[in-house]
Amino acid sequence: MGLHIKRVLLAAITAATAGTLAPAPASASYGYYVGKNLTEDGSVLIGGTGEEVSSHWLEIVPAKDHPAGATISVGVTQDAAIPGELIEIPQVPHTFKYMTMNYSDYMGFPAPLTNGGLNEHKVAIRDIWSNSRRELVEMTKTPQHGVQYSDAARIALERATTAREAAEIIGGLVDEHGWATYGGNSHMIADPDEGWVVLQFAGSQGLWVAERLGPDDVRVSYPGYIGDIPDNYLESPDYMGSENLISFAVEQGWYDPNSGEPFNVHEVYGEQGVPMRSGVKYFAIADIEQALQEKAPVTVEEFMRLVRDPRIADEEAGYGQVVSLRRNVPVELTTVWITPTSSVTTPFIPWYFGATDVPPEFGQHRYLSKNAGSTFLDPDFQEQEATVFAGRVFKRLLYYTCSRPEEFLPEVRAAMEGFERKAREDNITVSKIASTLYESDKPDLAESYLNFYSQTKAMEGLRLGEALLMGIEARTKWQYGIRRPEGSRMNSAGGETPNCLTGHDPDTAED
Repeated sequence: MGLHIKRVLLAAITAATAGTLAPAPASASYGYYVGKNLTEDGSVLIGGTGEEVSSHWLEIVPAKDHPAGATISVGVTQDAAIPGELIEIPQVPHTFKYMTMNYSDYMGFPAPLTNGGLNEHKVAIRDIWSNSRRELVEMTKTPQHGVQYSDAARIALERATTAREAAEIIGGLVDEHGWATYGGNSHMIADPDEGWVVLQFAGSQGLWVAERLGPDDVRVSYPGYIGDIPDNYLESPDYMGSENLISFAVEQGWYDPNSGEPFNVHEVYGEQGVPMRSGVKYFAIADIEQALQEKAPVTVEEFMRLVRDPRIADEEAGYGQVVSLRRNVPVELTTVWITPTSSVTTPFIPWYFGATDVPPEFGQHRYLSKNAGSTFLDPDFQEQEATVFAGRVFKRLLYYTCSRPEEFLPEVRAAMEGFERKAREDNITVSKIASTLYESDKPDLAESYLNFYSQTKAMEGLRLGEALLMGIEARTKWQYGIRRPEGSRMNSAGGETPNCLTGHDPDTAED
């Protein structure tokens, strides 16, 4: 596929919107969707990553009952780029079990934060940036009140039984409680039958829109986008949105209904001057979407390879996630493949949804956690903190590997893919054993078995990472020596981050 798009740095986007209330986000996220008619096993594939600096950890949140009158806190604080105030909204009587990667910090957005995950009804969600046009950012009222991106993802996981319902829930939250924004956002949602893309806009106008993704569709979001929609979108089964979506644009002079041109969501409400499917980094949305169509039927292995593509999976990728959603597979046996940090040098660990517990090595640690550098450890966390943190191990492996990717990346990639291949082969046996236990009315034993297998594979993946790290570190020290920094500034001022593109040249990246 062609690699004609050079990296568009987010810092440059920030500069282009200088003078607005909110800069473009310092980090982003990306997502992929492949419809079930285009996959090898008839599953819907959804995957991607969250791009945040802070610490990431896996959580399995059980289903819960809540007392009458219970509420939850949502929104942003005065520390957000567009300042806000937290509000309380009603909680539902029952929330569903879900699996998610949490992270600890984004300015003014209370932790723990999430980009989504998978719930017990096989609804998977990814949160992805999507900048609104500058005028919308500037008209956003302060202090903001409403639901923000992490709130929306978490609430939809807690309440939705289908992808369509998740889109309706997110839109309903905007309608009823308002939207607290950093400058625009989107969500990619999927279930075993279909997907949805939902966009929420800055501006305090309650603007949102959603588009259905069918069994023959592919979608790459980086950023999230929606193009042409019909004038009667509220009556279409393939679209939904706020009632003022078109009328507000007409009022502002951003769209002329008499022009004969369709209402293009990106052209009207998206960041102006940025082509809809261009993408950023060394990455063109149009190229990847075309490649996915041509590659069909797509396998899980090929999908994993796409998520860890070095053109986009660099240090900014806080974790990687791939989910294969099939109607005829019990949710307990649905596998969420997760890398504890950037997937370019990290194996996808198979976490069965029927599992209930996470090893401490994959739980919350202080590395890159908010306030960790200015506070001492709470004694309650001392034993968990004493364990090896998987995220830190694989971050070190990324640094060594990407310092000499021509030499180290092929062997790291081969080891990661070998680990994943074995795990996929295990799936037949694991599924048969767990299914037998469930069918024998022994759900506790099935749960224990899935916990044992998922945790065992997690620790095997960690040991693989440690072995690779030790070998590459030793070779680096004895063959080359550790390159010492020339300057004194350790933290990036914005721009490039460590990546494994050969020679940092996008034209040498693999297709």
